[in-house]
Amino acid sequence: MVQESNPDINDSIDAVIAWVDGSDRSLMEKRGFFLGINKPNRQWATQPTRFTSVNEIKYCLLTIFHFAPFIRNVFIITDGQKPDLFDDIKKFFPERLSSIRIVDHKELYSGFEEYLPTFSSRSIETMLWRIKDLSDCFVYFNDDVFLIRNVRPEDWFTGDRPVLRGKWAPIPLHKISWQYFQLLLKNVWHKLPPFFSRPSFHTGQWNSAFLLGARLKYFTYSHTPHALNKKVIEDFFIQKTDLLKKNISYRFRHPSQFTLVSISNHLQLQLGNKNVVKPDTIFFQPFGRSSNYIDRKIHQCEDNREIKSVCVQSLDLCSPGQQTKLFDWLDKVLRVNRNTNSEGGKEKREIPME
Repeated sequence: MVQESNPDINDSIDAVIAWVDGSDRSLMEKRGFFLGINKPNRQWATQPTRFTSVNEIKYCLLTIFHFAPFIRNVFIITDGQKPDLFDDIKKFFPERLSSIRIVDHKELYSGFEEYLPTFSSRSIETMLWRIKDLSDCFVYFNDDVFLIRNVRPEDWFTGDRPVLRGKWAPIPLHKISWQYFQLLLKNVWHKLPPFFSRPSFHTGQWNSAFLLGARLKYFTYSHTPHALNKKVIEDFFIQKTDLLKKNISYRFRHPSQFTLVSISNHLQLQLGNKNVVKPDTIFFQPFGRSSNYIDRKIHQCEDNREIKSVCVQSLDLCSPGQQTKLFDWLDKVLRVNRNTNSEGGKEKREIPME
């Protein structure tokens, strides 16, 4: 049944950001304890870069406030942590301090505490719709996603229907086939070491599509801000509690997990949502690349006025010089001036807000 659109919904769009500081000692100890119990894929699901932060979230939040000022509230999902960003927000957007709320995993998992702690982003994402006071229309960001141009509410929502950024693609048969081949080989030859398939970006999306009836193709998305309707997701999981419990039961990312965004997208398509557009983002993966890789990506962003966001993955693995180059560019995008303060040589930033 096609839902009616509410033209006033754009007055209350929230943002949700998932964040973790994996270098926090208490979190490292907790993760290490459960690694010993679960023994997941140490080559992928537990790589330190999946948890390490170089405070990218500060730029994620600054760019939201600068380029999407209509965002009502920002909810930052953490596991008993607090990101180091409030001084910058107080300096540049003091009026927005009250619109930021730290949401602990315990709030998301109220009534499901037996599944905590969790270190799987897919498990955590499954519970985003349970944030208290979250708007029916919200945009989900990973902390390494940054806006670089002005965004309008209609870029993310038409009435209460999310704008779906992606395309239809055939089943990722090569990834699925390789996964099942390795599992079959392990079952035949028991002397093989434990096998853990890589829980890839696209297999997680395909798992979601398959659960909702897809067999030959699925709607695939990229690393971008994701527009979601809470009510549609909530209605689905209230009826599929066993499915929800299964997905959040994994403490570390697992190949059989589905992704919340893909579930949402396919539900929207089944409800008749025709707001499908191409992605407006560019993906950066600078670690191990050539010396001019970041420069080339920046030029792509500057040359294409349709690009409104970027995702920069595994920046923690890059050299200090690469990190500085990327953050300097984001400063420029934000029109931030780096000056040396006469008092103690501290860095001072000013964002012209005219």
